[in-house]
Amino acid sequence: MKLGLIGLGKMGINLAQNMLRHQNEVVGFDLNQDLVKKAASLGASSSTSLEEMAHQLPSPKIVWVMVPAGKPTDNTIEELSHVLNKDDIVIDGGNTFWKDSLRHNRLLTEKGIHYFDCGSSGGWRGALNGGNFMIGGDEPEIFETIRPLFEDISQKDGYLYTGKAGSGHYLKMVHNGIEYGMMEAIGEGFEVLQASDFEYDNEAVAKVWNNGSVVRSWLMELAEDAFKKDPNLDKIKGRMYSNGEGQWTVEDALDHGVPTPVIAASVMTRYRSMQDDTFNGKVVSALRNGFGGHAMDKN
Repeated sequence: MKLGLIGLGKMGINLAQNMLRHQNEVVGFDLNQDLVKKAASLGASSSTSLEEMAHQLPSPKIVWVMVPAGKPTDNTIEELSHVLNKDDIVIDGGNTFWKDSLRHNRLLTEKGIHYFDCGSSGGWRGALNGGNFMIGGDEPEIFETIRPLFEDISQKDGYLYTGKAGSGHYLKMVHNGIEYGMMEAIGEGFEVLQASDFEYDNEAVAKVWNNGSVVRSWLMELAEDAFKKDPNLDKIKGRMYSNGEGQWTVEDALDHGVPTPVIAASVMTRYRSMQDDTFNGKVVSALRNGFGGHAMDKN
């Protein structure tokens, strides 16, 4: 299969290698031409514009978009709506908000272009060696055209066609909400160990927990690897950046009246980690001191 791949960053460049390794032909494009050259050195064809990329593809043209969610994806989809033709196919593999995916679907469908929203999991390792994909799109018969691509680049049983447009990115959103909660629980557990009266080897703990225990997982494997490099993580700050999907999950849960206390708490903890100090904390500290004479830390 020959297809265009827009976005050759950490995920895109590894995805390109995965596609190429399975005898797919890739025409790469990125605003950063150094990344285009890197993809070319790995066997991809290069392009300097979306028009040039599209010109190199056979009809129906298949284009995979792997750029950051929000305006970068919006702008790319808008431009593709002018560059591509009726019956061409667009796959959005980024972390797009599912309601934006519905908008993109309407835009492209009006032009007769087929749209698939594809939630991608597994990180850069999965992109390179076999990923996990959740694919929504209104036309199951058109999905059969691109099914062989997902057979190639996914782990065994690692992709699912989920039906209507928006459903792929919605499923990935909920997946990421679960991921937030799992990581928060792991982080809290190790913090309790750090505060305990016992001396634990964090790497050894993560290793034993990942061999036969109920909480074994890839995340625990990653924890073991992190502690191997830095036993107490002294070299990094405890700031937990987020891409918004945990927040989106909580917001949609509220819209449906579904309680998600674990995911909601994990999102709040992410935001708290970005602050060195809070006025909220100052107020509570002052109140505790006022009613109970409790100690206050002063600057």
